Amino acid sequence: MSATSDRQHTVATPASLTGTSLHTGEQVTLTLQPAPENFGFKFRRIDLDDKPFIPALAEKVQKVERATTISEGGVNVHTVEHIISALTGMGVDNAIIEMDANEPPIVDGSALPYVELIKKAGLQEQKEARRVFVVREPIYQETRDGTILHIVPDKKFRISCTNVGPEGRHTQYYSTEITPEIYEKEIAPARTFVYYEDIAPLLQKGLIKGGTLEAAVVIRGETLLSKQPLRFADEFVRHKILDLVGDLMLSGKRILGHVIAIRPGHGPNTELAREITKQYSNMLAMVPRLNIPTGEAVLDINELMSILPHRYPFLMVDRIVGFEGENKATGVKCVTINEPYFQGHFPGHPIMPGVLQLEAMAQVASIAMLRRPENQGKLGYFMSADNVKWRKPVLPGDILFIETEVLKMKRSIGTARGRCVVNGQVVSEADLMFSLVDR
Repeated sequence: MSATSDRQHTVATPASLTGTSLHTGEQVTLTLQPAPENFGFKFRRIDLDDKPFIPALAEKVQKVERATTISEGGVNVHTVEHIISALTGMGVDNAIIEMDANEPPIVDGSALPYVELIKKAGLQEQKEARRVFVVREPIYQETRDGTILHIVPDKKFRISCTNVGPEGRHTQYYSTEITPEIYEKEIAPARTFVYYEDIAPLLQKGLIKGGTLEAAVVIRGETLLSKQPLRFADEFVRHKILDLVGDLMLSGKRILGHVIAIRPGHGPNTELAREITKQYSNMLAMVPRLNIPTGEAVLDINELMSILPHRYPFLMVDRIVGFEGENKATGVKCVTINEPYFQGHFPGHPIMPGVLQLEAMAQVASIAMLRRPENQGKLGYFMSADNVKWRKPVLPGDILFIETEVLKMKRSIGTARGRCVVNGQVVSEADLMFSLVDR
């Protein structure tokens, strides 16, 4: 049983698990309940009178000492990463996580009991498409204590992780794609672990009250204290990946990208989840930000073709959305997967060629020049480009704003400056030179 389609999934029926929580030591019953589409994961404290919901989102993270704690209106839920990791790894998108205490049961310290709980509940496919964050450009974070988290574009969700213990002990590396099948077999069974020298400070802080050798692996020097032998030779780094899957899902969406992690921890993990949330929000905000003026300042595609000689497949502007004085013009190009150049640039990873962005700037700058009465009826020949910079990739679905300014016109030679903007960020820019000739 796994969810591998591009549709959202919830649990099919309620299912419960009872055990002891790790840090508070309380007995708790956790029940998974079905949830509607686009609901995400929300914890519900049914032990409180108003049975409040606490969304499992990065913005709700309150603290991250040895576990991830979320809070809403003063109501806390501790150690959320294992259950969220299991739900994410097994392909669940929407679920209510009911608890009669403030922390899920630790059980054996892994996510495997939660995987079994999800399998007991079953999965129900829903109609809505999954919300996925497709990593389009690298995201990099580094902390002062040596944690490095890096996400690069990838067609799948992958994690490559290096765990480094105190003084470099138990350094382990593991790399894997995250699918329900792989997660259940290779990641979910990995148990939480703690170094012996950290136990006393944790107890002084009122943590790990429910900790036992049945719920964690204790590392004392080169000796491992546990009721069971290691499940994997590299169990520690696999558990770090387990935590990463749960913490990153606090962004509220799945990831298509390759996460490269060195010495990850709940603090850096949740900071990365916040950055994913920010970038995803910026992407969604792109269309509402469009402020396309109407009236005489707008040239539609037919009016453009009456000025420019370009035609399919080389017309790189869909409309002019504004002029400012005689020198400035702004055009728009809606980049779609139907563009013919995507067949070869590049198969499986479509990117708008930088030279075509340059051509788009030239065409909009030509419009600004040819709009002048003395230049009407002429053609603009592209002569040169200087100071060209391509800063970010332009992908299908992007809306390219092409901003140009004519700097100088001397006889038939003109110079202009252009730049292309996607979602408020400059993706390319250049200084241009033209020659205007009679048709």
